[in-house]
Amino acid sequence: MQFLQFLDRLIPYDTFLNDLAARIVKYLKSDNADPEFVSQRKAYEMFGRRNVERWRRQGKVVCYKRPGKVEYRTADLRLLQRTVQDYFDNTSSDINENSLDTKR
Repeated sequence: MQFLQFLDRLIPYDTFLNDLAARIVKYLKSDNADPEFVSQRKAYEMFGRRNVERWRRQGKVVCYKRPGKVEYRTADLRLLQRTVQDYFDNTSSDINENSLDTKR
């Protein structure tokens, strides 16, 4: 039997695959009803305004401008929602340093 070794335990490969498959199916079912694109207002409601603005500023999500509205791809936002974020990203500190230099 094959095992996967993690820092704190050994897990049988079959158990790992079954857990992974179950999690993927759960995500597919939960995302099945999502539209392909959501408006900016709906994205702010679903994921939080600060999150969407930060992801956009960091270039992690692209907004699509259409006549009279701004939209985001829902799958991209869902992926970012499930990804562990690095809140101490160097790009945000560079922005803060530049803004401080202009105030001096």
